[in-house]
Amino acid sequence: MKHLSKNNLKFKKMKTKVLSLAALFMLGAFSVFAGSKTEKIEVKGNCGMCEKRIEKAALGVDGVSKADWNKETKQMELVFDDTKTDLDKVEVAIAKVGHDTPKHKATDAVYKALPECCLYRK
Repeated sequence: MKHLSKNNLKFKKMKTKVLSLAALFMLGAFSVFAGSKTEKIEVKGNCGMCEKRIEKAALGVDGVSKADWNKETKQMELVFDDTKTDLDKVEVAIAKVGHDTPKHKATDAVYKALPECCLYRK
């Protein structure tokens, strides 16, 4: 009978260790992905020069890890840490370099200073 209780005790200790490791793994995985957010927004532009300018502006915002603008669809996919920044800050940065977003428009002075091929307002 004592032999069974020793085995039960070992089993319980092993079970506790396995559950603890599983919990730590889950917590670690959650921490890695916490704050990482993916969004798509429309950004006005025309060409490859626009693409470089738009992506550079977005990547210049602290917390943005990916910025990929598609000149055909005018859609930008952003990956950012939402504990460091938000979509509004990224849109402001893009508007400052001459490109309109849904919430922020470039000033006329900045827009008119863009190269001719980049002028998208008709």
